Amino acid sequence: MPQTLAAAVHSELIIRKSRFIGCVQPMADRPSAQQAVAALWAQHPGASHVCWALLAGGQSAAVDDGEPSGTAGRPMLEVLRHQDLEGVLATVVRYFGGVRLGAGGLVRAYTDAVAQALLQADKVPILRLTTLCCAVPYALEGLLRRELELAGASLLSVTHDEAVKACFRLAEDAAATLQARLAEAGQGRIEWRVPPEDVG
Repeated sequence: MPQTLAAAVHSELIIRKSRFIGCVQPMADRPSAQQAVAALWAQHPGASHVCWALLAGGQSAAVDDGEPSGTAGRPMLEVLRHQDLEGVLATVVRYFGGVRLGAGGLVRAYTDAVAQALLQADKVPILRLTTLCCAVPYALEGLLRRELELAGASLLSVTHDEAVKACFRLAEDAAATLQARLAEAGQGRIEWRVPPEDVG
């Protein structure tokens, strides 16, 4: 199950006089990541590089920021992938100490800065939610509400017309079980509907 981070965590390494300040934090998309990187440049105007990697579905990115190609952003992204993370930004601010590290040394340094921060990070599972809507006879409203509570679903809307129409949200992996239970208990009298666009 993919995980994200509860909060930002930092690390700091000194490698052959270069200072590497790592950070891993929850991040939803690329524009937010670019804002975070811009803020780091404002905090560290004397830094040589601010390299970063974002793992966020189709908005993922790996940026070397002037380091030799493939020595910073991509190795940082691989650390995030290896830990099955999603919606996470890794940044490393580097202050150059005058000693060149070579490609292998850079890959190790950037990888270690991210890995060290992740060691202290509090990881939380990403719960994928889905929205379902149905119509039930009035006689089954009590049953529906009990089943929703048992499944940990949150009720989004209920309307009382010719039938009771309800929309609710629950964990994606619990949806099929709930639908099967309701189909059995309702003896075919529960009608599933497509959620309206303003719900969900």
